[in-house]
Amino acid sequence: MRLVLASNNENKLRELRAALPGWEIDLVQAPDEPIEDGATFRENARIKALHGRPHAPHGAWVAGEDAGIEVDALGGRPGIHSARWDEHPVERLLEELGETHDRGARYICELVAIGPDGSEEHARGVLEGRVAEEPRGSEGFGYDPIFVPAGESATVAELGDVWKAVHSHRARAARTLARALGCG
Repeated sequence: MRLVLASNNENKLRELRAALPGWEIDLVQAPDEPIEDGATFRENARIKALHGRPHAPHGAWVAGEDAGIEVDALGGRPGIHSARWDEHPVERLLEELGETHDRGARYICELVAIGPDGSEEHARGVLEGRVAEEPRGSEGFGYDPIFVPAGESATVAELGDVWKAVHSHRARAARTLARALGCG
């Protein structure tokens, strides 16, 4: 299966490649960035996929991806704004949570893939967990140093990239997409 990700994010590319071994996955880069003005992760993923479709190689599926963290005590923020929430998002999130004991959160990933014929498939991956009191670990990116998955005591950054390739929200969405495309 050939898939191109409508993104400039090498970290997301690496995670999708790890989650879908045997697939040919590359980045497709449009000359400009799409305006992510959707109200949901899914809408923003679709905007990215549609933006990348004209720049994709012949015969390839184009995937748009949007992901982030929703924190219960913050009413679901930062949500769709996770990547652009603050210059120092981990520090801001910890500051906003302060001493609150309600640290429930979830990582969400939405993938929208558009085929060469214009057909669309959608996949969603969710990883439940909580926000740690301080950053720990060195692998991953984004909020990984403060996100502790349900059933774990370590952060995603401590659990590492091998763990993420199987269990992350992005890996879950990728496997769901693979099944939808008849490859999983």
